[in-house]
Amino acid sequence: MTAPTVLRPHAEQDHAAELAALAAADDRAKPPNWNLSPWAVVEYLLGGTLPDGTVITPKYVGPRRLIEVAVATLATDRALLLLGVPGTAKTWVSEHLSAAISGDSTLLVQGTAGTSEESIRYGWNYARLIAEGPSPAALVESPVLRAMRDGKLARLEELTRIPADVQDSLITILSEKTLPIPELGTEVQARPGFNLIATANNRDKGVNELSSALRRRFNTVVLPLPDSAEAEVEIVSRRVAELGASLKLPAEAAELNEIRRVVTVFRELRSGRTEDGRTAVKSPSGTLSTAEAISVLTGGLALAAHFGDGVLRPHDIAAGIHGAVVKDPVADRAIWIEYLETVVRERDGWADFYRAGQEIS
Repeated sequence: MTAPTVLRPHAEQDHAAELAALAAADDRAKPPNWNLSPWAVVEYLLGGTLPDGTVITPKYVGPRRLIEVAVATLATDRALLLLGVPGTAKTWVSEHLSAAISGDSTLLVQGTAGTSEESIRYGWNYARLIAEGPSPAALVESPVLRAMRDGKLARLEELTRIPADVQDSLITILSEKTLPIPELGTEVQARPGFNLIATANNRDKGVNELSSALRRRFNTVVLPLPDSAEAEVEIVSRRVAELGASLKLPAEAAELNEIRRVVTVFRELRSGRTEDGRTAVKSPSGTLSTAEAISVLTGGLALAAHFGDGVLRPHDIAAGIHGAVVKDPVADRAIWIEYLETVVRERDGWADFYRAGQEIS
């Protein structure tokens, strides 16, 4: 029977051939229960060509040393905290690290203001609990507990969105590598290979600061925004092509000029200055991250495919950019109109985009 197609395969499924090729070529020492050596994990994240000619596609474009530090941390007894503004690929890196090291990126807790301690530790099947009392059969294991038991990596997204008292339920797990279950008079002790990757950002509202006790259990790696426009264009181009293929959008590949246009607008509004450094511009309230640029271009491809001629044009991306920039309908709209009039209007080759921006505004 053919496996059903899914909208978004897990990293270990989508890149199974690359992981298998790396495992076959990997002759370096591996930490206990790791599928690949630290060197091979870094190669998987950053890309390269193996001796047999297999091309490993880059999953992350950025400083190599950051990924090396992240991987080395996971080989120790300290947990890893990936920190950065929204859209810096924290979740993406977390997923691919788990796929390469454990072969399983699904042991995930999504942090929200409503995340409970049971989501991190364990819960109960209350029907069985009432009928039978506390028993192993009535226990509902969390992804963290399963990772401890199996010697794998657990992932915790948006750690700082979780209430502080729930965050602190991690302290015993990370320091003692043990999860007590007093109702059963037992405990789960982590097997070699267990560790935790958490992600957090410090820009959004609703952030709960980590206690000093919990912060000491993590080694923090800050993922920056792309250093250069070329690096950001490379990231956006690759992800837009991948998403377009997975969504089967009947459109031509995004024009490099349009990708550069979106990246340029986002970088200028983020930094508060035009590329040439000559003109100061106001920054809107949104983050205008690389991830949002990818969404704008993917949406533009859908417009071009279904309501145009299949070729991405300025009017296909104008609405997406407007939606990304104008979060506050008063202040951000004024900033966007000023940018259109002072920067876009005067830029050679941007007349079509200027008109499209005016129409949307």
